[in-house]
Amino acid sequence: MRVINRIAGYCTEYLVLWVIVAVALAYLFPQWFVPLKAFMEWFFACTMFGIGALLSVDDFEPIFRRPRTVLLGVLAQFAIMPTAAFVIVRALRLPPELAFGLILAGAVPDAMAAGVMSYVAEADVALSVSLTTGTTLISPVVTPALVYVFAREYVPVQVLPMLVSIMLMVILPLCAGLTVRHYFQRQVEKIRSIFPAFSTLFIAFICALVVALNRQSLGRVTGLVFVAVALLNFAGLILGYWAGKLFGFDLRQRRTLAIGVGMQNAGLGAVLAIKYASAEAAIPNALFATWCIVTAAVLAGVWSRRAIITQ
Repeated sequence: MRVINRIAGYCTEYLVLWVIVAVALAYLFPQWFVPLKAFMEWFFACTMFGIGALLSVDDFEPIFRRPRTVLLGVLAQFAIMPTAAFVIVRALRLPPELAFGLILAGAVPDAMAAGVMSYVAEADVALSVSLTTGTTLISPVVTPALVYVFAREYVPVQVLPMLVSIMLMVILPLCAGLTVRHYFQRQVEKIRSIFPAFSTLFIAFICALVVALNRQSLGRVTGLVFVAVALLNFAGLILGYWAGKLFGFDLRQRRTLAIGVGMQNAGLGAVLAIKYASAEAAIPNALFATWCIVTAAVLAGVWSRRAIITQ
């Protein structure tokens, strides 16, 4: 078990490396990955089950202890990112499929990895978990609604089917994981390191799948999409921080909100884009999934050093 935990730790720690390896393999051997498209929703559901198994009832306590803070954070998340994505889409005049994908990347909940980055940044980890939990729980309704409002002129938006998909891929597996954790806590604790490792491998897989499905068109779209993704990520980090300042959050809470708003569950966005639009629409989400990890890690490292100096 110790060896398995160590391997799982390496998988989680070197996310960017695994993404690069997976993407390179997908570009060279797309035939290895394309057949796995049929299983992507199951893979994502397993990821959410693993996340649920890492949570406990205590993780929900901050939501009820400070509802105003969590509510404002959730509001900032779903107000800033879709709006920023829409502005960027218009400014860069992205093609319809890519515009839909970027707006979808802005409309999904924040990523569970935000909690890890908040810990590194010496921010408010409990608040981060609360924000991620809150945005995730309401995402079946909010995400399709936001995509309809901002992206219906680019791609026809199937609101109800998207709602059902998010329920099946996100909420039900999350609740199943929570249930398993509640009744089999000791057994789950022994293998808890496996769950974030699986999430890491899923991100690498979905990025590779997107590359494999778009191998012929990547050359003409990646540069423009990368600019759009970088702008969206920076907008989330900067505006998230200033939203926290506007709300009267303390320094640790502002850092938490900046990281939470700037990091998106782009794996979910990629799956939804492939299912309800096209493989090309998933490109912004695949890029965002990796890029937001890199920028959040750099920012968290800078903030952690500043915190040590000022203490």
